[in-house]
Amino acid sequence: MQTRNPILDEFAKLTTGAMGLAQAAGEEAKTAFRAQADRFAAEMDLVRRDEFDVLKAEIAALRAEVEALKTAAKTPRKGTSTAGVPPKDAAG
Repeated sequence: MQTRNPILDEFAKLTTGAMGLAQAAGEEAKTAFRAQADRFAAEMDLVRRDEFDVLKAEIAALRAEVEALKTAAKTPRKGTSTAGVPPKDAAG
């Protein structure tokens, strides 16, 4: 035969309620922290990742184009000659 102890029953109810309260407080703290972090990021005017990736790709393409233009500028074109052009001298 099992007897019911009202003190233990009340203690079990109290601890169950405290655990529920602690869990709810943890969720509330997480939500508040996330909101604060979002506000901070908005105030810092940070760029989103997808925008960063697009800009990074554009910069890489521009760098490749600049290198191609540098290479093209260094190589003489067919049909053009520098034989008739006097060299520039520093005296002017």
